[in-house]
Amino acid sequence: MIGDFVLMNAIILLFYHFHWRMAQWSQNSLNIFILVSNIALILSQARFPVIIHLRLVNTAEFSRRLVGLTAMQVIVTYLLLKVFSFHLPVERLLLELGTVYVVLLFFKRLAERWIVKLYRLAGRNFRSVTLVGNDPNLEYVYQKLKNDLTLGYRIVGYYGDAEIEAESRLGTMNDFINSLDEPDKLQWGDELYICTLRKNSDLIRRVSNLCDHHLTRFYYVPVSVESIGLNLKSTMIEELEIYTTYENPLQNSVNRIIKRLFDIVFALIFLIPVALLLPFIFVITKWQSPGPIFFKQLRTGLDGKSFCCYKFRSMHVNKEADTMQATKDDPRKFPFGNFMRRTNIDELPQFWNVLIGDMSVVGPRPHMLTHTEMYAKLIDKYMVRHFVKPGVTGWAQVTGFRGETKELWQMEERIRRDIWYMEHWSFWLDIRIAWMTLKTIFIHDENAY
Repeated sequence: MIGDFVLMNAIILLFYHFHWRMAQWSQNSLNIFILVSNIALILSQARFPVIIHLRLVNTAEFSRRLVGLTAMQVIVTYLLLKVFSFHLPVERLLLELGTVYVVLLFFKRLAERWIVKLYRLAGRNFRSVTLVGNDPNLEYVYQKLKNDLTLGYRIVGYYGDAEIEAESRLGTMNDFINSLDEPDKLQWGDELYICTLRKNSDLIRRVSNLCDHHLTRFYYVPVSVESIGLNLKSTMIEELEIYTTYENPLQNSVNRIIKRLFDIVFALIFLIPVALLLPFIFVITKWQSPGPIFFKQLRTGLDGKSFCCYKFRSMHVNKEADTMQATKDDPRKFPFGNFMRRTNIDELPQFWNVLIGDMSVVGPRPHMLTHTEMYAKLIDKYMVRHFVKPGVTGWAQVTGFRGETKELWQMEERIRRDIWYMEHWSFWLDIRIAWMTLKTIFIHDENAY
């Protein structure tokens, strides 16, 4: 927080010395402006406090709070200046200051978060965790907390019947339940995660109360399969609660408008480099491989309808283009085409698909029609991904499931992540995925070929 104040005041002083809007200000005007700006930032920090130290906070969440912090600081500064009867025009100046501040603050937060992660990797600032239960979801929590050391967790062990890791096992589920009458014999840790059926409410409440007594934070992990074997979401018909298999935030018209506006702005920005690169790509492509500059292919889109997807052609013209995925050492690729694939340049024409509404910037990657037909028969929930528009990039791609799918489980995991994205969509999640994709321009993805 101190760094936030130092950064803001440094920006104001730089503007005072180098920006023409502040060139004629008196020292008294500058002092009032600095005082009011700092008061506004104090109020904004109270509303949007720093959260990078929290363990389960992602980049999208602290980005959202940064925008809120800066917007509130600018608005409150403007209103307070009116109270002080500040006679100088500051509207455009505040917008410029706010823009510079939020950009620099974003990179400052990334650096701070990196430092926190290094601190935790060194074995500091950790919390001990005990897990209780037999469900596969608990095993997922175990692996996540154990393998990602930057979260700052140490596993005390688990009480359960599943063989997650023998050396971490503290006892069976029955051992845990039987020991509740003598809770001091149990290993509680700083946090306890229990995963059991909701019908065991008496057990859950009892464990929660014991956690309070031992100053242990209590967490309930929903089981992956309840009695009917479906992961249901509740909704309401007036006063009646009903359940559905999939909850899609993009069914809300306001969310669809927000996503569409984001798509249009993003597409227009990225079509500019496409226009600039087009002459160079045309010449080099024609030189290395006869044929059209653009590759057009029918792919499956929203609601299972097909559309024509555009890319820069990166392979020699071949008969297998509509049936065969690209492989790492694919002989069909020509040298410049291989470069375009590794740097994602070949995907740029898809922003035209985004602009005309066939695709979105972020969403499940569209598959060729033959693969849609094949995987729809092999994977149970494959077609669910088509409840939203396909994307230039997606959650599956930025979390390690991009490119060739050599085995069925890889496609199954990609589909699972596509459905997760569909159910958890938010504007800030799209921003996070877009940012993670842009980073691959500088940090090469080994699956990009």
